[in-house]
Amino acid sequence: MNRNVRSLIDKLKTTHSLSVSEYEEILLNIDNENREYLKRLAREAREKHYGKAVFIRGLIEISNICKNDCYYCGIRAGNKNCERYRLSDREILECCEEGYSLGFRTFVMQGGEDFSFTDDRLCSLIKTVKEKYPDAAVTLSLGERTRESYKRLKDAGADRYLLRHETADREHYKKLHPESLSWDTRMECLRSLKDLGYQVGCGFMVGSPFQTVEMLARELKFIEEFEPHMCGIGPFIPHRETIFRDCPAGDVSLTLTLLSLIRLIVPKVLLPATTALGTASKGGREEGILAGANVVMPNLSPKSVRKKYMLYDNKMSDGDESAQAVESLKNRIREIGYEIVTARGDALK
Repeated sequence: MNRNVRSLIDKLKTTHSLSVSEYEEILLNIDNENREYLKRLAREAREKHYGKAVFIRGLIEISNICKNDCYYCGIRAGNKNCERYRLSDREILECCEEGYSLGFRTFVMQGGEDFSFTDDRLCSLIKTVKEKYPDAAVTLSLGERTRESYKRLKDAGADRYLLRHETADREHYKKLHPESLSWDTRMECLRSLKDLGYQVGCGFMVGSPFQTVEMLARELKFIEEFEPHMCGIGPFIPHRETIFRDCPAGDVSLTLTLLSLIRLIVPKVLLPATTALGTASKGGREEGILAGANVVMPNLSPKSVRKKYMLYDNKMSDGDESAQAVESLKNRIREIGYEIVTARGDALK
């Protein structure tokens, strides 16, 4: 056992803060014994605040049309082989109706940056959902918008917003995105969302091209300083229609370690066991729960479009990943000692 790593983990448990070099020390030198110790502490921290509860979110992928050309993304504008779709308002509301009957009390509307989803259209959708299901939360994950847009959506009733920052390193961001996208703009969007009173989620890919261990340490420091309500991370998985098609996928074990560290940094954070984690490893979602995660997001999208929202190769969308298989999911989560609950699952203050 590496005693220095053990002492740093204990320090993090108490202070919820380390230096970048200390985070890097853990990531470079953690051994199996300390890795299991870290997971145990993460579970204890999660259970202190949320008990054995695992919250479910109904994911509705409303459009795979996107104006951006992010180099790693399967639905990027430049992918001419992507079969595009855009859900109608009626289809989105039908997804919510089915999800509510299945026990979902959070609906996550996720999509590319599609000009069709104007503020007026989204505000109308949000108001309708909140009127029909007043005990449900609405989460949006629709990319970069203006502060004024975010305010309108919040005033219409949106509760949460997920906007992955992708990397806390400005130069790394430039290597993953075209010149039309700016790291500073992404950070300004996150600050605006927090200022406006959203429950805000950020996140990053583990093992993305050009990423170093020092960068991952800086990711942890960013999360420590930003204090998100939610944080979505998962292993990078390449897509065959991108320039990173031949790059290796991110490491699952490292992802689990980072989940546990994030739980100790922000003990009350809502931490998903992501689809990418489940795609990269059979049982990955359950492993994520055992590493400190407490959210899962089954797919509520119409079956006809699930295979079209392919951010990375082989993304799970049907079978056990579908919202309709929630009973199977409940059983699997119960087998590892946790319980899926029917609740909004807001972040604790």
